[in-house]
Amino acid sequence: MAFESLSDKLSEAFKRLRSKGKLKESDVKEAMREVRLALLEADVNYKVAKDFIAAVTEKAIGDEVLESLTPAQQVIKIVNDEMTALMGSVNARINMSSKIPTIIMMCGLQGAGKTTHSGKLALYFKNQGKRPLLVACDVYRPAAIKQLQVVGEKIGVPVFEMGAGNPVEIAQKAVSHAKDHGNDIVILDTAGRLHIDEALMEELKSIKAAVNPTEILLVVDAMIGQDAVNAAKAFDDALDIDGVMLTKLDGDARGGAALSIKAVTGKPIKFAGVGEKLDQIEVFHPDRMASRILGMGDVLSLIEKAEQNFDRQKALELQEKLRKNKFTLTDFYEQMAQIKNMGSLSELAGMLPGVKASDLEGASMDNGMLQQMEAIILSMTPYERENPSVLNSSRKKRIAAGSGTQVVDINRLLKQFEMMQQMTKQFSGKQMKRMGKLGKMGKLGKLPGLPF
Repeated sequence: MAFESLSDKLSEAFKRLRSKGKLKESDVKEAMREVRLALLEADVNYKVAKDFIAAVTEKAIGDEVLESLTPAQQVIKIVNDEMTALMGSVNARINMSSKIPTIIMMCGLQGAGKTTHSGKLALYFKNQGKRPLLVACDVYRPAAIKQLQVVGEKIGVPVFEMGAGNPVEIAQKAVSHAKDHGNDIVILDTAGRLHIDEALMEELKSIKAAVNPTEILLVVDAMIGQDAVNAAKAFDDALDIDGVMLTKLDGDARGGAALSIKAVTGKPIKFAGVGEKLDQIEVFHPDRMASRILGMGDVLSLIEKAEQNFDRQKALELQEKLRKNKFTLTDFYEQMAQIKNMGSLSELAGMLPGVKASDLEGASMDNGMLQQMEAIILSMTPYERENPSVLNSSRKKRIAAGSGTQVVDINRLLKQFEMMQQMTKQFSGKQMKRMGKLGKMGKLGKLPGLPF
């Protein structure tokens, strides 16, 4: 998980702060030394880490903090605010052109994930009702055009290509094609190199001069740490980039690149790739990311993820069933399937306040488990699904034979279902009425009906 090692070290440092109650200046400075060490171990740029600690220490050793009733909490709040400011304070949006089409030029080193993330960005805009066009401007890397075509086919987005032609000409003709065919967003997948060289930069400069892109996004691999920051600086010096897209953030336990890029280049991180699937891309929110790093959770992102993956109609139906205390095995399976679509349990745990992702490491609702659950539940009669209490020994043996499982698997499923049923009881009666009132007030208007 992103920032896991940094998050763990910061949690330990703040834990010691909280245990002291009344703080002295020396306590704060000792905690800041630990924070600085944690930042450097996370591969945060040395100057960035030094300036960050200096800013936090200056604010934390004031009388207002040290003399307060909750000094440790005050210090953590200062760290949170400074970390948010370090990553850009507010989420930076993609610049949209007043004239159609908006042209987004993707650039970066080879292997950073430009082609895949061009597809992810196209899908992101498609889901917003836009009509994106992917353009194959990488004419050097073997099978680069084919890869983009495969990605485009998967997400249902057209790909413009002219084979191994001139990238500048391809970009120009793609823009004309977009105007003629009603594509309001053009995403240029440009070539990369294994290292920054003059030839690469000159080509990118030529494309920029020819099509005047609305947005230049630099794609960098979060896992290469300071090298990502150095690459970002070099590309920014040459092209004056508008923002950064971090890839493989889910695989980077340190997170140094994310914390350093904005401070070094002055350019914001706009998107983050958080998985291999083409829909696994997130708008980068500095405040939410800082909150995750400090173990405060990210409930807003969790709600947004739930909204994207939960069926609204089914959520309303489930709410009604909960009101009547009629939660069945069929409902149980449907909820597990929808939760699986939200990602691994360890990833979701990182969004919950006070929950460490490492506590649920490896815990996931994988396909095999779901397939087994589905086989068991579908081998039951409709009556058995609605009334699992009737499942005696002979019925369980029949279901096991029909689903290719064992009786012990059925018992495990029923135990999980019973636990879920117990949890749903809290949603009945007065609590359900209270939720209904909150929904009318707009406080829970968009929150899907989770069974827990």
